[in-house]
Amino acid sequence: MKPRSRAILATTAALAAATVTLPFASAPASAAGPGVVISEVYGGGGNSGATLTNDFVELYNSSSAPVDLTGWSVQYASSSGTSWRATDLTGSIAPGAHYLVQESQGSGGTAPLPTPDASGSLAMSGSNGKVALVTDGTALGCGASCHAAAGVRDFVGYGSANDYEGSGAAPGLDNTTSDSRTNGADTDDNAADFTAGEPTPTNSAGETSGGGSSGGGGISGLQIHDIQGAAQLSPYDGKAVEDVPGVVTEVDGNHFWMQDATPDSNPATSEGVEVYGASGVVAGDAVTVSGSVYEFRPGPRYGANLTTTEIEDPSVTVTSQDNPIPDATLVGRGGRIPPGSVIEDDASGTMANQASFDPANDGIDCWESMEGMRVGIVDAQVVGPTSKYDETPVVPDGSSVRTDRGGIVLRAGDANPERVILDETLAQVPSANVGDSYSGTTIGILSYDFSDFHLMVTTTPTLVSGGIAREVTTAENGLSIASFNVENLDPTDPQSKFDGLAREIVDNLASPDILGIEEVQDNDGATDDGVVAADKTLSKLVDAIEAAGGPTYDWRQIDPANDQEGGEPGGNIRNVLLFQPSNQLSFVDHGDPSSTEPTKVRGHGKDVRLTRSPGRIDPASQAWDDSRVPLVGQFSWHNDPLFVITNHFRSKGGDDPLFGRYQPGTHPSEPQRHQQAQEVRDFVDSLLAAYPDAQVVVTGDLNDFDFSTTLRILDGSGPTALTDLPATLPLPERYTYVYEGNSQVLDHILLSPSLAEAKYAYDIVHVNAEFADQLSDHDPQVVTLR
Repeated sequence: MKPRSRAILATTAALAAATVTLPFASAPASAAGPGVVISEVYGGGGNSGATLTNDFVELYNSSSAPVDLTGWSVQYASSSGTSWRATDLTGSIAPGAHYLVQESQGSGGTAPLPTPDASGSLAMSGSNGKVALVTDGTALGCGASCHAAAGVRDFVGYGSANDYEGSGAAPGLDNTTSDSRTNGADTDDNAADFTAGEPTPTNSAGETSGGGSSGGGGISGLQIHDIQGAAQLSPYDGKAVEDVPGVVTEVDGNHFWMQDATPDSNPATSEGVEVYGASGVVAGDAVTVSGSVYEFRPGPRYGANLTTTEIEDPSVTVTSQDNPIPDATLVGRGGRIPPGSVIEDDASGTMANQASFDPANDGIDCWESMEGMRVGIVDAQVVGPTSKYDETPVVPDGSSVRTDRGGIVLRAGDANPERVILDETLAQVPSANVGDSYSGTTIGILSYDFSDFHLMVTTTPTLVSGGIAREVTTAENGLSIASFNVENLDPTDPQSKFDGLAREIVDNLASPDILGIEEVQDNDGATDDGVVAADKTLSKLVDAIEAAGGPTYDWRQIDPANDQEGGEPGGNIRNVLLFQPSNQLSFVDHGDPSSTEPTKVRGHGKDVRLTRSPGRIDPASQAWDDSRVPLVGQFSWHNDPLFVITNHFRSKGGDDPLFGRYQPGTHPSEPQRHQQAQEVRDFVDSLLAAYPDAQVVVTGDLNDFDFSTTLRILDGSGPTALTDLPATLPLPERYTYVYEGNSQVLDHILLSPSLAEAKYAYDIVHVNAEFADQLSDHDPQVVTLR
């Protein structure tokens, strides 16, 4: 795992000094759906004075029918916390039966739990906390009202918890007591329904003692490929296994990877697995491992990520040393070829509902079939710059469609499942730009983290430079209009960022006449102190442009209301228009700029005008909730009106990842962008209705693709259709942004019919998105109107 996700798990393990238990109920809680309730909670597992080694949560089905728990979760937060973590549930709970969820293990205790029905790593407090039974796996985000949140089927607050059902919380606990339902009652009142007493964990088989996850009593005779199975989830998830053989391939602190020296003939079943919670072995050791199989879900987007199969709480026996390490499975020329376009087409809702495991067709299954194994990428091609986390996206040689500069293009229906991320968990990886490559075969351990499959490189590969240079646009005669996302620019940024952006504007963009810029922050950046003015930010940028040999730009912008436009908290992000006044070009100021009142269209023909210039498009609309309101400016160009609208639509934050648990993924950010596109489209229509030949330029970071519904709404159709300029480029040139190795269009310039029918030149100027030392994560674009 990457250290940034394992740090979360390590912190959780360090806190494993608490657990709570809720025994069974004889009647369903009204909040608990079809008869399933939390029946016991315990958080003192492995703590001082405890007998049991693990925390646990116990469920009970008081109904007369089995209940399928697949896709549900048990979740925990501290007594006053809002950071919930979840343990996924699978299988069903029979009528009148219990279901035992094993959680974090402490360093003490002598008795393991009965064999759990599900296992997690929640470190519950032994005295005060909150436990929820939820019908999905998405982590809750509420504080003192979670008991009534959507999807919560039952809820227990204990001790000093700030949230609970009914009149008060269940009793506070210590390391020797759990909270259990009193006489099985469920009146939706935690204080009345629970009593503290001796823990009595019971699993679905009715076992109340024995089992456990520290070796002995587990399932024996299994090999790694049996545990991994031909599936996303292990068929032995939550089960104790005994004496699983393997050869240690890599070691990292208190976890290691092992691989079977005698693999089966089925390429769909991985031969490698991670063993978490053991040390003292070295690569080449032949070992047998006993422990508990666990599907670990990493990363901050907890509920949306896939899981990694592990053996946890292990007992390890070294049977021999200095054994040959199993060969790496090759990916690329001469080896396995990942699917070229399909990520997953067999699942509905979640990967738990996958109809079939299909590594030959589905990229998500192809990489899963090698999870935990030594894997080698043949002549790895760099398709995304090395990130600040030292992660570099690559594809095997031969992947397509590639950009002219070595990237790989995101297209409708093809999100490039052949991508994998090289990371530095185990060995250094030279920093790279798009178009570079790593010669030979890059070998590592295949795992999953932060919504992507990762190859944890084990030997530093050799970098071969692709030699891409920052582009310089060709200067054209005419009026040049550019768009540039400058990524949270504010005066607290180093002078080098201002100077670098200035050089890109002057040297690479040829000092455009009009420049719409996005992500300009206020005068003190992310300090959330009520400051909204950005004059210092803009003065610093304009001065740097002049110092770089460029013109003296003027600007127009409107300060937003404090903390209303999204972006970095306290930054008060906004859109700005820079321009060079000249004999041919001037800004037309009308009315009083307002952050809350809209600009309107007045007049007809060449007398068309804005009531406010600069102005904003319908700022009271819910389309702009927690998002930037478009800035509209009216110019006079050769005595004709010219309207420039600079935009920054809602980001894709919160959407499901491509390689995620939910398939097909959902995109909850899309509806707001559709609303935003419609608002801008309606405003453009009002201009064209007043003057069909109106010269209108729509620019900015629209946070959506050239083939998206957002752009189809904004384009419109018929005689008033706008022309989206990125879509006019050949596919290998069509990108302004590189995300997780996918070259894609997020930034756009659109022209009204009168401008699109005339001559123009358009260029996306690749100066940032492909480079590890980028000043912004976006590339600018420029159109010259002639």
